[in-house]
Amino acid sequence: MLIKHTQQGDKGVFYVGEEGAFLAEMAYSQPYPDRMIIEHTEVSETLKGQHVGEQLVETAVQYARTHNLKIVPLCPFAHAVMKRKKEEYADVL
Repeated sequence: MLIKHTQQGDKGVFYVGEEGAFLAEMAYSQPYPDRMIIEHTEVSETLKGQHVGEQLVETAVQYARTHNLKIVPLCPFAHAVMKRKKEEYADVL
């Protein structure tokens, strides 16, 4: 599954689909240079059951590692995934 990324200013989104027609998305903000806040995750019915949400979280984690960011998962879904994989994601929490 190809996950794309776009960012404008301190807002960004990881997504599946075409810009403006997302099938799945995870929106975040970056209010500080060292922090990424995951605000919202949504996956369309057509992709349900394919673990796309988890793939979005994994992509955000890899992005955070590459850019030396800490993640604040305000989104309930992202929070649950990161809590389940707490040891694996400890370096970005």
